[in-house]
Amino acid sequence: MERELLDTLKRSLTDQGLYTPPSAHAPASHDDPTLLRFLRARKFDPAKAHKQFAATEAWRRKNDVLNLYATFDPDELESAKRFYPRWTGRRDKHGIPVYVFRLASLTGPLQKELSAVPEERRYQRIISLWEFMCRFTLPFCSALSRPALLSSTPGPPMSSPSLQSSPSPITSSTSIVDLGGVSLGLIWSLRRHLQQASELATAHYPETLHTIAIVNAPAFFPAIWSWIKTWFDEGTRTKVHVLGTDPGPALLQLMDAESLPQIYGGTLPFAFEDDPILDEPARQLLQSDKIPHGPIVFALPKPRPSQNGNVP
Repeated sequence: MERELLDTLKRSLTDQGLYTPPSAHAPASHDDPTLLRFLRARKFDPAKAHKQFAATEAWRRKNDVLNLYATFDPDELESAKRFYPRWTGRRDKHGIPVYVFRLASLTGPLQKELSAVPEERRYQRIISLWEFMCRFTLPFCSALSRPALLSSTPGPPMSSPSLQSSPSPITSSTSIVDLGGVSLGLIWSLRRHLQQASELATAHYPETLHTIAIVNAPAFFPAIWSWIKTWFDEGTRTKVHVLGTDPGPALLQLMDAESLPQIYGGTLPFAFEDDPILDEPARQLLQSDKIPHGPIVFALPKPRPSQNGNVP
């Protein structure tokens, strides 16, 4: 059924010049995982998915997203990661990349530095970081071996993975949002910063959030959740889970101990300020223990035909 609905969406987008099917000379203008994200966001209603996809394509043209990312300053991109969720370099039990966002880090000098950036440039930074995730982190994790979901629709967020012989591409992330040491005043002062990133994800990068685990939530969190939740659509709100003061047992259902930072009950020596700590399979695939800086794209090399013309 999902394949039929995907084909319906492709036909309608093709008719409007928003999608070009693959040919002998070129791949499709958009891959299936991207189109499926829009379908899932609109509960597999092709007409509604078409409307959101068309709006996103117009938004991408207006903001010149492809050129913005391709020409983004590498040092600025690395610096911008300090203000947003950071990839730990590890993956959960489904192979989905694990991100951490420690809000209390955005105080003092960092908060002043963030406030000094013009709002338009902050917006461009957010776009570039979403592009980095979609163009590097997600396809990179897709190329690594892992268990897989049996369906394109995520199951219970804390459930164990099911095995599948041909895993589907990774198209979303798992995030640990740490609110420890956060004051109501800090959240209020950062509201525009947080709202921009959240609304951008909902509108133009749909279904890229698989699970959001809130840890160390302050006593006033239920009060502020009433206005924070308006930044997300209904589907995203159901993926937010507020954990208690000891999040380890719940998070260890989602990821192995070596992929969970020590501060949350795992064994990974990762702090929010750190670069990703890649595991051995990731280092082997990347042929490095460090992710290159800048607006990079991950793609597996195309196999070359052997001398007899066969593709190895």
